[in-house]
Parts: sequence; C-alpha cells; structure tokens
Amino acid sequence: MYRTKTCGELKLENKNETVELAGWIQKIRNLGGMIFIDLRDQFGITQIIINDEELQKQAKELTTESCIHIIGTVVERSNKNEKIPTGEIEVIANNIEILGKCKNTLPFEINTEQEVREDLRLEYRFLDLRNEKLHNSILIRSKILKALRDKMDEIGFAEIQTPILANSSPEGARDYLVPSRLNAGEFYALPQAPQQFKQLLMVSGFDKYFQIAPCFRDEDPRADRAPGEFYQLDFEMAFSTQEDIFKVLEEVVPDTFEKFSNWRVDNGPFIKIPYKEAMEKYGIDKPDLRNPLIIQDVTECFKDSEFKAFEGKTIKAIIIPNGAEQGRKFFDKMTEFATSDEIGAKGLAWAKYEKTGEIAGGIAKFITDEIKEKLENNYGMTKNSSIFFIADEFKTSQKIAGLVRIELGKRLELLEKDVYKFCWIIDFPMYELSDEGTIDFNHNPFSMPQGGMDSLEKINPLDILAYQYDLVCNGYEMASGAVRNHNPEIMVKAFEIAGYTEEDVKNRFGALYNAFQYGTPPHAGAAAGVDRMVMLIEDSQNIREVIAFPKNKKARDLLMRAPSKVTDQQLKDVHIKLDISNN
Repeated sequence: MYRTKTCGELKLENKNETVELAGWIQKIRNLGGMIFIDLRDQFGITQIIINDEELQKQAKELTTESCIHIIGTVVERSNKNEKIPTGEIEVIANNIEILGKCKNTLPFEINTEQEVREDLRLEYRFLDLRNEKLHNSILIRSKILKALRDKMDEIGFAEIQTPILANSSPEGARDYLVPSRLNAGEFYALPQAPQQFKQLLMVSGFDKYFQIAPCFRDEDPRADRAPGEFYQLDFEMAFSTQEDIFKVLEEVVPDTFEKFSNWRVDNGPFIKIPYKEAMEKYGIDKPDLRNPLIIQDVTECFKDSEFKAFEGKTIKAIIIPNGAEQGRKFFDKMTEFATSDEIGAKGLAWAKYEKTGEIAGGIAKFITDEIKEKLENNYGMTKNSSIFFIADEFKTSQKIAGLVRIELGKRLELLEKDVYKFCWIIDFPMYELSDEGTIDFNHNPFSMPQGGMDSLEKINPLDILAYQYDLVCNGYEMASGAVRNHNPEIMVKAFEIAGYTEEDVKNRFGALYNAFQYGTPPHAGAAAGVDRMVMLIEDSQNIREVIAFPKNKKARDLLMRAPSKVTDQQLKDVHIKLDISNN
C-alpha cells in the first residue's frame, strides 16, 4: 500500500493519525532546520514537514515533480492556510521513499500562469497534464461523457458500437485510408462518421441507437476543430421526424450544461432560424446570439448613390447604437481588420450619426438627406449611432459582413456574459455549386429533400431545401443532423443530380442501397460534438485544452512523433510503394 489517504482529504479530525501519502513534489522550501514540501496528487495538496536530520539528508536528493511516498503523523498547523482544503493540518514525515525521480531541469514550469509555447507543451504532454487546470478539464470531460451516457440510457437509447475500419464515403472531408494486407491494392477508410452504420441499424429494427463515436477527417485544424480525430454523441431514431430529434437534444444538452456549468442555460424549445435568414442577418450559419448586432441589406438605399465603390454591389450594413462615441482610431482599426488578407474586404465604409443629427466621418458626404431618412425609417439608424457598410458580390458581402459583426461584438464587448444561447439552423439547401461550377451536396448526402421526389424532379436543384439542421451554441456548431433519405428511388435521384449514376450509388453505398430494398423505416438523427461541448462548458478558446493527447496545428502528434516513416518491410506487407518525388 502506497497511501492510506489522498493529499486532498486530510482534515483537523485526522490529527495525531499516522498516514501514508503518495504524490508529486510541487514545491520544496528549505529553511535550514526544517524542510517543507507541498505534496500533490489528483485530489489536492498536503504540506509535509521534514525535521528529522537523517530524513533531511535524504531530502537533498529530492527535486520538484519527483514522485514520492511518505509515512508521517498529522498535526495541526500553527499558521493555517485557508486557500486549500488541507490548510488546517500538515504531516510530519517519519519516512520518505522516492518512487520516481524527476530530472533537475523541467522543460517548463507546470503550475504557472506564464505562457508556455504550445508545441513544447504538446511534446511533453504527460507533464502538461499535471497542470491543475488542464488536469481538471480532462476529469470534467470524463464526467460529461458519463452524464451523456446516463441520459441517453435514461431516455431509451441503446449504446451500439460500429466499425472503425470501414469504406470510403463522401461526407465533406478527405478520408484517412488504411491499406489491406490480405486484399492487395484495396483500402479501408476510417469513418468520418458512423453515418451508414447507424442507418443500417434502423433498417435492422433497432428503435434508438447512440454511441460516443470516434470520427476521422483529414481536415485542417482550427481553434475549435481538432485535426484528424474527434468524438461525437451520435444517435439515430426510427419512425422519427425532425421535431423528434430536436426534443432529444433540447433535453440532453441543457441538462448536461446545467450539471457542469454555473452559467445561465437556454432551455428548449430553442429558437429556429432558417439557413437563408441566418445568412442574411448574421452572415454565417452558426450565429452567436449573445451578440445583439444584426446585418441589414441596404442596397436599395444606395441605388442612385454617386459613391462609385457601391456601384453594382450588394451593400450590407451594421448599425451600432451609441457607436458615434467611438474615436477615429476605432474605425481605422476596424477597416484594417476588414481589409486584412484573412478577411479579404476591398474596403470598409463607415459614418457616424451624431447626437446633433449630422452625419459625420467616413463616407458622410455620400449619405444624402434622402438616404439618411431611409436609414432612419427603414433600418433603425438613430442619433449617436455609427454604421459600417460592406459592398461586394452578394455572397462575399454576406460573408465579410458576418466576420465584421463578430469582430465588432468582441471589440465593443457586446456579448452577453455567462450564458449559453442555443438555436437551430434549419432548411439548409440540399445542393450548392462547387468551385468548378458543378452541383454538389451542401450538407449530408443521405438527407431527405423537402418535398421528396416531387422536388427533385420539378425544382431547380439550387432551390431545393433539405431536412437538415444544426444546433448552434454561442457561435459554434455543436450538433448536426438530418432526416434521412430512406427511399432507394429518391436516393438514386438525389445522387444523380449531384453527378452520380445508379451504378455509382450501388458501388459506393451498396450496403444502404441494398438494405433500403427490404422495408426501411423513416428515420432521423444527429451528432453532437463532444470535444466542442466540453470546450464550451470549460469556457476554453482552444479545443486542444480539453483533449488529453491532441495534435498540433499541423496535425502532428509531437508526443508520439506521428505521423512517422515506416520500414520498407511494413510497406511491402501492405503492397505499397512510395513515390514522393513531387514533394
């Protein structure tokens, strides 16, 4: 036995007890006749006193972050520390054993507020995970996963695992391919999601399925997206509609957030915003509703304007109440932001509507009395406000206005504090134009088009809406799902519009195509991002802070040194010959 108590549980009632503790040395203070050690484990910190001469000699070998075992007597502290739960006591050591010695020099200080380069932290992740904040985030993640499982079980879902070695499927990102040793020249793909398997479970007669599913996508990393792999609460329901799925997430999500956060949580039913409206009002399909600013289309106002930069353009406007109080530097900084390479605006026009009733600054001279009246009467511009204008091609103007809105919310500190605001984005387009000008799926290729076969045969593909939906929280897409296309004829037609033949569907989605011939129930589902959910609950700005062993911004695992080269024999075993001459 290495310990009879943990470092966080000792109280004054344990006084005079002999205890065994084990943990890591967080701090050593040598005061000459006495040595103090702050001993840390997962549960807290206990102060250890070494006043025995022989033990003090042994203690000279100790270094911070060494792992030790001590036997000692609990005594009452004369100078109590109210900052820690064990602050009323300390332990006088009678015996010390070094379980694992730490090098004298650490790559970085572990429990410090000083900034440490992320790549260094990831290289020594086993040390980084000793940091109290990060360590607790991983423990909270564990509790959140258990809570999700318990809740899904409570409302009647069966947990079923699906394969990791699967087939390649067009689901919006590049696949990770795994060569087959036993089938030369053929490859598995790691699943981007358990999409086909969960639909097959519905065909198999399972009523409600879920799992905490690992998903693999070869995507570029972002602050809110881990590269390579992520986890989602994946679920599917037979004989269900879009509203049935909404009810599940409107029960599971607020329940989970309320358990693990003291912020205010929106309860269902959540606001429903059609995709088109979201793009018009927020310039993005994952709007942060904590931000009160709204984008408006003022193209009609300036149709006869002499301002050449607006000529023939779609003009979006963002009105900021009390914005006229901002100085010229604020407007210059916002223009600098909008015209940066990252955002890509050609310019950012602006003007102030002063308390006096005058229009000043920026493009004031192009805002005639007629335009001013329209902005007041039709768009809500009031005295002491300011207004930003974004002019460009329709989609570009919409996108840039969305990014400017987000930045204004941050810089002006307009976001509502300590609250989780949820909304559903619904009525996504079934199709979109690819960069090459061809028709492609906009969202999930297995979704049911609104109107079924009739829509596919009679409506312009770019005007067809799908039963697809996203759950958004504070500006992050937190869950995504759809009512599934369970009719093989509609499925073939939907893929045909996107350029696939029936033979392509049979070859690429043979299991679904075949299964749908044998009595398929209507079904729908969704998947909520677990990593992103934990990130939101922990109020973290970086998803890597809630993942135990994440990859870096270049999708490298610096701890395990992956990806890495393999031997020629390993390549030969899976029938692969490398050609990297173009790299």
